[in-house]
Amino acid sequence: MQAYPIKFNPILKEKIWGGEKLSSILNKTSDSKNLGESWEISGVEDNISMVSNGLYKGKSLNDLIKSYKCEFLGKDNIAAFGENFPLLIKFLDAKTNLSVQVHPDDEMAKANHNAFGKTEMWYIMDSDDNAEIVLGLKENDLDKNVLGDINASNVNAIFNTEKVKQGDSYFIPAGKIHAIGAGVLAAEIQQTSDITYRVYDWDRTDTSGRQRDLHTAAAIKATKSFPSNGKRNYQLEADKTSNLVDCDFFTTNIFEVKSNQKRDYSNLDSFVIFMCVEGTTKVSIGNKTEIVAMGETILIPANTDAVTFNSEGSKLLEVFI
Repeated sequence: MQAYPIKFNPILKEKIWGGEKLSSILNKTSDSKNLGESWEISGVEDNISMVSNGLYKGKSLNDLIKSYKCEFLGKDNIAAFGENFPLLIKFLDAKTNLSVQVHPDDEMAKANHNAFGKTEMWYIMDSDDNAEIVLGLKENDLDKNVLGDINASNVNAIFNTEKVKQGDSYFIPAGKIHAIGAGVLAAEIQQTSDITYRVYDWDRTDTSGRQRDLHTAAAIKATKSFPSNGKRNYQLEADKTSNLVDCDFFTTNIFEVKSNQKRDYSNLDSFVIFMCVEGTTKVSIGNKTEIVAMGETILIPANTDAVTFNSEGSKLLEVFI
């Protein structure tokens, strides 16, 4: 397989809670007033990413996996996931609150949906003043059956909320109640899964006056308690990576690039994804170079030995398994 920085066409999703920041800040091409998600790299059925640059332009993510297997994904990933791409990479814009929700773990997802569970993380790229997220129940020992009786008068007593700002990052394991709040633009990294149990949707209705379905019984079964709110503590170091999340499903580092840097991936048995969350970076493999701007994502195949980065000031999320 020829190794170069591979870009994909974003798959844009309108959402009832979406806004215009994906277009105005991240330069996604859309006239929608309620654009909620940009799926940057996806192997989800009926939402398969297509290559937009280079030798493999026009081929799908699945085409590359089938043709190049270990060279593309890495030996261990092929052994673990077969020809299924294991991650779903997104940018999200919440003009209004997302529904409060929870995702099943692998065991529950396999039993009920023959699918993977959904552990995920967020990196906050932009936020309005006083923007908040929901993370867990307000009290760890709260009876989770209360999820079956939430309304506008008691919602604030049930869910824990956290104010957020640019640069904050949170880990959301499967089973943790959560929601991105109004005014938040975020990068999201997750297992390949589109299974969501909706707990509360702020009593809103769609254009036909209907409320969206809730999945209360499944949500109660899926919900777990966690001792931490999941906020990641890290220190940025110029031209070095700082770890944000290291879990069974993915590792994510933040990489602040302020000069010309060469990184060695010869001992890593995995593809690597870079999400640009600030600034602009030149990314090169040999003589193949791509410029990656804020809101863009690239994938480096597993057979890549070294990558060179050049920027006067940018931040990338480095993601691998």
